Amino acid sequence: MTSQPGSVAAHPVLRVPPASPAAAVAHFGASLAFHTDVSDVAAAFADGGDPGFVLLDARSTESWNQGHVPGAVHLPAAAVAERAPDLLDPAVPVVTYCWGPGCNGATRAALALAELGYRVKEMLGGFEYWVREGFGFETLEGHERHAPDPLTAPAGSADCGC
Repeated sequence: MTSQPGSVAAHPVLRVPPASPAAAVAHFGASLAFHTDVSDVAAAFADGGDPGFVLLDARSTESWNQGHVPGAVHLPAAAVAERAPDLLDPAVPVVTYCWGPGCNGATRAALALAELGYRVKEMLGGFEYWVREGFGFETLEGHERHAPDPLTAPAGSADCGC
């Protein structure tokens, strides 16, 4: 396919046209059925009541000890099939997380849980973005909180406004 300089087809963004609105609704709706983000999880926990889901940290014990989201359940991804039935109520949705965008441990844990019949979502950004967005976390030494990374939220706010 050839195109004239400056034409829309010359730009990689639109070389493959956008999906139809109906296809986009199906795709993005499905994406939100599988994913949530750290800000939404933090907001659910901030309300103080039952968030309606269990947050599951799928990392190793060493990683958990280094820092984890308060209120999370620790269950390494490799142990989900063996231990989930003893730790989790199948009627309660589970949200999984691992280190961050460069780690697929939360995805592996979510798959294992789904194979066991659990309803599950993955928390995008993982523990890395939990900390980068300025939310508190627990370590063996106690509770910690870092200032929000200005690349993840507007200055003076822990909320990106999405």
